[in-house]
Amino acid sequence: MNNKAEWMAVKESFIELRARDRAKSVLDEGTFRELIDPFQRVESPHLPLQGIVPQSDDGVVTARGTIDGQPAVVIALEGAFQGGGIGEVCGAKIAGALELALQNHEQGVPTRPVLLLETGGVRLQEGNYGLLAIAEIGAAIVALRPHTPVVSVISGMIGCYGGMSICAAGLSSHLIMTRQGRMQLNGSEVIEQEAGIAELDSGDKQKIWSMVGGKQRVEAGFADQLVEDDIGQIKQAIRDSFQQGVKKINRSAQVKLYQHLLAEIGSAENLKPEDVRELWKNRKDETGAEKLEQLRQGWASSSNSSGTRGEMWFHLLADHGDIRQGQAPSVLCADGRIGEENVRFISVVPDPNARFVRARNGEVGLDEGWSIAAYVREAMEADQDGQRRTIVAIVDVPSQAYGYREELLGIHLACAAAADAYASARLAGHPVIALIVGNAISGAFLAHGMQSNRLIAFNDPEVTVQVMSKQSAARITRRSIEELNEAATKVPGAAYDVQSFAKLGALHQLVDGINASSPDPSDVEKVQHILTDTIQEIRQSPVDLRSRLTSEAAQSGRAASVHVRKLLKEQWDQ
Repeated sequence: MNNKAEWMAVKESFIELRARDRAKSVLDEGTFRELIDPFQRVESPHLPLQGIVPQSDDGVVTARGTIDGQPAVVIALEGAFQGGGIGEVCGAKIAGALELALQNHEQGVPTRPVLLLETGGVRLQEGNYGLLAIAEIGAAIVALRPHTPVVSVISGMIGCYGGMSICAAGLSSHLIMTRQGRMQLNGSEVIEQEAGIAELDSGDKQKIWSMVGGKQRVEAGFADQLVEDDIGQIKQAIRDSFQQGVKKINRSAQVKLYQHLLAEIGSAENLKPEDVRELWKNRKDETGAEKLEQLRQGWASSSNSSGTRGEMWFHLLADHGDIRQGQAPSVLCADGRIGEENVRFISVVPDPNARFVRARNGEVGLDEGWSIAAYVREAMEADQDGQRRTIVAIVDVPSQAYGYREELLGIHLACAAAADAYASARLAGHPVIALIVGNAISGAFLAHGMQSNRLIAFNDPEVTVQVMSKQSAARITRRSIEELNEAATKVPGAAYDVQSFAKLGALHQLVDGINASSPDPSDVEKVQHILTDTIQEIRQSPVDLRSRLTSEAAQSGRAASVHVRKLLKEQWDQ
């Protein structure tokens, strides 16, 4: 009789619920308490300047409660508002809540974090405000994972895209998906814009779902559990995830396994979803070891002469240091010294012979993300019993790689692996510095640089920081280039120039007086002195990213981020 009643019952749909109801549904009944609710009207200060009506909760619901009687914080994004995009206020609510959950653990109060993800990634109208927030979300997740599982759910038709696929889905301990859910770093329209319709037709919905839908992602090893669109099933899956406890090694830290899997992938363009599922099904710890070694030998003989700023400054600062070999030639790594400090330098440069053609112009692609992670973790392992060397990420990256194979093979996870490695090194006591000498764009910057203790940039017209190219941003937001340029005059986070980025307060130093393209010895010496001073300052400072919000520039440039965290702290234990 009970089975018949269950069979005849109307299924409760999770994806049809709004964010507030989703958050309530995963918490124990009667325990939902919202933080910074809509009646407090904490809205985006940047949208009205662009003629866009803001929302009183800025598209995210953050709530305290319990799960199985244990303290919990549930964060639910509302895909119906700005596509679930992450702006300054929304991002600060998410990052701030995760940071407070971490404080609870450090004070002996375990708190279970759950993220319900319906998001297109960074809200393009707010640009770098969202990019910084997503980096802080990722930093909080990595710091939380040793204390508790961080559980994410992708259920609805919006899916999880952009930087949130890196820093929320890619870094989470457990990832639950429905068949309707999608997870993709680069939106299909952006891939079509950047790489052409021959690479991916954004109108081919069946192909896109077969590539990045929930069933494919689980069976290809990029998510943990597939559930039906049912409130009870999703709630039980969340409970089960916490019952499993802290993972010994997170998916984004399994560098050797994923490098071996990539080594099994040939250069053919006709890779199919079922090929990736089969590869994951038949994986072994040493899968592809022989092929990986063959690739390494080929890579070692490849030319790296790209002539980019990233390569030039790598060689100037490494100064004939111990050049590392064994990973993709597009990722340069050398161990050298600055003053009395041992330093590992890492830079991504173009490789015209890269086997993944969408990553031949300096983009962070599949091989690049996992190679960065390998180099950083190698340093962590070597230094675990002694002085932890400094890691300097030399940043000159035009973007992440846009391509069909990249999405199919999990470029979001490759970027997450790099971000995870940098964040883990920072938390382990390695001073990590990002030296921005050229472009610092989108997911490439999130992967390579944004998890650093300190960001340093040259004050130079060719140094740019932003979420994506203007052409792609115009297509996604349905605005003209002229309208984007006009928005940048009102909202510093929407601008591309490094001076506007500096106004947000995240830069440790904006370096003047350097000839970035043709430096002389005095320029190099000046940069070395800046790095030496920064390393010493880092060694005496907290290992988190709080300095990005305590600087004088941040107090005004990211006033909303500071204000939201203050309100969250006041309401956290009420």
